[in-house]
Amino acid sequence: MKGLPFWRRVSTSSGVLLAVAVLGVGVEDGSGQPVRHSTGQEVVPAYEGWEQNPDGSFNLVFGTMNRNWEEELDIPIGVANSIEPGGPDQGQPTHFLPRRNRFLFRIRVPEDFGDKELVWTLTSPNGKTKRAYGTLHPDYYVDDLVFQRNNGASASAELLTNKTPVLKVEGKTTRTVHVGQPVTLTAVVTDDGLLKPYELPSRPTGVTTTAARGLRVAWFVYRGAGNVVFEPEQFQVWEDRRVGSNSPWAPGWKTPSSPPDGKWVVLARFSKSGTYVLRCLAHDGGLPTQKDITFVVE
Repeated sequence: MKGLPFWRRVSTSSGVLLAVAVLGVGVEDGSGQPVRHSTGQEVVPAYEGWEQNPDGSFNLVFGTMNRNWEEELDIPIGVANSIEPGGPDQGQPTHFLPRRNRFLFRIRVPEDFGDKELVWTLTSPNGKTKRAYGTLHPDYYVDDLVFQRNNGASASAELLTNKTPVLKVEGKTTRTVHVGQPVTLTAVVTDDGLLKPYELPSRPTGVTTTAARGLRVAWFVYRGAGNVVFEPEQFQVWEDRRVGSNSPWAPGWKTPSSPPDGKWVVLARFSKSGTYVLRCLAHDGGLPTQKDITFVVE
């Protein structure tokens, strides 16, 4: 086994298994406070763990840690962004949002994968190269409880029966548009409603160990180097715990009301030509589901 695990499973008093991040927020300055870098830092690939499929195959699950608080990095598929063996392209992102982004993608491996490993290599614009090693080591097993607790869901009996939201995006999965042309994105989402939003205030100010609950939907850039403007503005899908930020992790953030017909409508505009993948994320505060739409922008 190469390298140290990105997380380790630990047992709590309630018997729930947690995934504990071991990447820090940054080095400390002379006062003992962590240094928060806005730009110039690298993105670190993270191996989250593996899950087994009903047919006996496995999914290796990966995420990222962009050490910047503001800068979004673009690393095209190739030598600087590759997964081997079998790559370089195995569905990984090329556009990296700030800070921690968990459970971004899965790679299915066969039942006889055994003690093999997949290696995700990322070289950031600052020249630093980081790797994540995907294996079937027993300590990396994850299930819905692990996903939910890492996504900020507080411990409750609801986590045992909570189901992933059901998401459908209307229209073709690959589309051609023009620079500046408004594109309508319609996501149809249903949910079992188990993780109901907190009563106001959604969480006490200063509480950052849990995220907001309740169904929420947002679009973001998964691949593509140009600027994409969404209307209305989307909440941050990365773990921004700063007070006042538009993030489910921020103290006091309120889960928006769902549309009566279950249709979430957003307009997107692309600033430059190229190929993009926009991802729609539906999240109930515990379990996420996602759909990708590819845009060729002329």
